[in-house]
Amino acid sequence: MKAVYIEQTGGPEVLRVGDHPVPELQKDEVLVKVAVSGVNFTDLNQRSGVNKIPVPAVLGSEGAGTVERSDSSAFQTGDRVAWCMVRGSYAEYAAVPARMLVRIPDGIDFRTAAAAMLQGMTAHYLSHSTFPLKTGHIALIHAAAGGTGRLLVQMATMLGARAIGTVGTPAKAELAREGGASEAILYNQQDWVAEVTKLTDGKGVDVVYDSVGQATFLKGLDCLKPRGMMVHFGVSSGQIEPFDTRGLTTRGSIFLARPTLNTHIADAKELAWRSSDVFLWIAQDKLKLRIDREYPLGDAAQAHRDLESRVTSGKVLLQI
Repeated sequence: MKAVYIEQTGGPEVLRVGDHPVPELQKDEVLVKVAVSGVNFTDLNQRSGVNKIPVPAVLGSEGAGTVERSDSSAFQTGDRVAWCMVRGSYAEYAAVPARMLVRIPDGIDFRTAAAAMLQGMTAHYLSHSTFPLKTGHIALIHAAAGGTGRLLVQMATMLGARAIGTVGTPAKAELAREGGASEAILYNQQDWVAEVTKLTDGKGVDVVYDSVGQATFLKGLDCLKPRGMMVHFGVSSGQIEPFDTRGLTTRGSIFLARPTLNTHIADAKELAWRSSDVFLWIAQDKLKLRIDREYPLGDAAQAHRDLESRVTSGKVLLQI
């Protein structure tokens, strides 16, 4: 089968495209003929070595396709399925544990399913579990025009919260506002901490959702109300530096969370809850995906370059 893999970590140039053995099924695994793979920052972090994985390795942690063969009674040949947080989707075939698969509902195509799983369920756990948003809450959402950020803005608005977004360009600001953000701050052109202070009448926000990391983390703490929560869930600008936790005290007993999707879909009922909510809201047109760019499998390196350079504003996909 054709696959995109790495033999060493590094920049996009380490991605190799070539023949690779079809995965052997282990107990309770399902062999899926991949139709579409999502491209995510977790893939970039694995490729670069920020997140350690054994190499050689086929990349890709999200996909959608058709069951080719199954060692699980839960899925049959021909079932349309989707998954995330299982590596190996940059390939024509992927072996996926049955417990990590969900059936794609009628009316949802492979592109939509692959675009929705990782970022949709990330936005779901952030807004429904890590800091459950309610009417009256104010949330600061970084990268508000990105794949996860724009979905999080929409979910925050659905839950009655006010979403303030930060973005890099006027075009991205418009996308954030279209998603429901009450304001979109241009972080390259404005003092965004001062803007948040002004927009909240000096009170600060209840929660900061930070997928950026190094460039935004410390300043984000200054945007919070006393006893607010910093939700640090990504490092697109790099890992945060070690810091003195007494700074959480001096800012007013700030809470700090460092969650990940893995622990929020480890239980089968939780996976079903989050994925079914996301697919239902898409079907009802309450949640609008934005697929920004699609590439053939062989152009995975370019997809990584575009995602890293922040020229994308929405989901990036590989067509297998």
